[in-house]
Amino acid sequence: MQRRPLRGIRVLDLTNVLAGPYCSYQLMLFGAEVVKVEVPGSGDLARSLGPDAELNRAGLGASFLAQNAGKKSIELNLKDAVQRALFEDLVRGADVLLENYRAGVLERLGFGWDRLRQLNGRLVYCAISGFGQSGPLSQAPAYDQIIQGLSGMMSVTGTEDTAPLRVGFPVADTVGGLMAALSISSALVGRERSGEGCFLDLSMLEASISAMGWVVSNYVISGIPPEPMGRENATAAPSGTFFAADGPLNIAANRQEQFVTLCGLVGRPDLVADPRFADREDRKRHRAELSDELNRALRLRNSQEWETELSAAGVPAARILTVPQALKSEQLAHRGFFTEIGFPSDPERTLRASGNGVLVDGEPLRPTAAPPWLGQHNDEAAELVRRWRATGIPSPARPIPDQVSPGRTERD
Repeated sequence: MQRRPLRGIRVLDLTNVLAGPYCSYQLMLFGAEVVKVEVPGSGDLARSLGPDAELNRAGLGASFLAQNAGKKSIELNLKDAVQRALFEDLVRGADVLLENYRAGVLERLGFGWDRLRQLNGRLVYCAISGFGQSGPLSQAPAYDQIIQGLSGMMSVTGTEDTAPLRVGFPVADTVGGLMAALSISSALVGRERSGEGCFLDLSMLEASISAMGWVVSNYVISGIPPEPMGRENATAAPSGTFFAADGPLNIAANRQEQFVTLCGLVGRPDLVADPRFADREDRKRHRAELSDELNRALRLRNSQEWETELSAAGVPAARILTVPQALKSEQLAHRGFFTEIGFPSDPERTLRASGNGVLVDGEPLRPTAAPPWLGQHNDEAAELVRRWRATGIPSPARPIPDQVSPGRTERD
């Protein structure tokens, strides 16, 4: 059996849509047992999100299926006394509690950090929100596009004529989920030394600005505001998108030796001696002229030929693929990035689930089960509590219901 670093870690996942579920999906891949606590009757909003209307109506939207394989689902009404007690028992046995409500919602339900810490002093509690649990924006609603705009990300995406543009995938949600997974894993390591859990207050806005790297640091250090540069790389030239006979390809000749090699391979060694392109700063100042010269040479052959030849010579180069083309990559297949798993409640269908790009001892991390349908594990809740209670923090004796009977609840 594959050794997974988080095997034995128990996660209560109260999250919805993307940032939180993406985080708990990473924890599941690394071996954690993840139990989704869902709103009775409706569940995770992502169950109704995706391009397939039939799946949305079935509560198995593509957005949900993509982020929730390998998890369990139970429905709990946190305003019902019996089910609150069941939730408390789960908290007592959990290692991690993860939520992405608006700031303060879980506390208003009676489960703020002070109460959670009383129930389980070793609990790692991670709250993902748009802006964090404090500050003037803490109560403002936030989705990925809102964060992309407020972070400055959209202002540098596109060209002078097209910016601001939204990044083509929900990058703020993804970055927030990854930062949450990193924070939780770090807190679990720290707990092994201190014996105490902690409260992680994660702001998607701050995580996104942190991930923007040079766009932020160049301004903070140099004072020069960044500008949208479309397909170009602000730090070097030639570094960006160029055009072969059959379409575009990216080339990143960021070092002097790579520039010299590139010029030789495209039949333009004279460009190396051109004073406009003598060094990195000269090439950046004359970026447009250099691109014109290279494009004339590159248009003599197709993009696949250039990709093969330039890469073999140590010059980073690759075609620009569509998403369907990218997912057919032999590299992904070689590394076992996708796994075929069963489709929820339909043994005749399969689901293609993604990994996360990490091999552990040479093996890819794969989902262990299909995504759950809503409340699939309600009948197992009592056994789940018993098992977690046996290995978690001792809790006062109380009757454990044989199964969950979901009621209604309200969550912001």
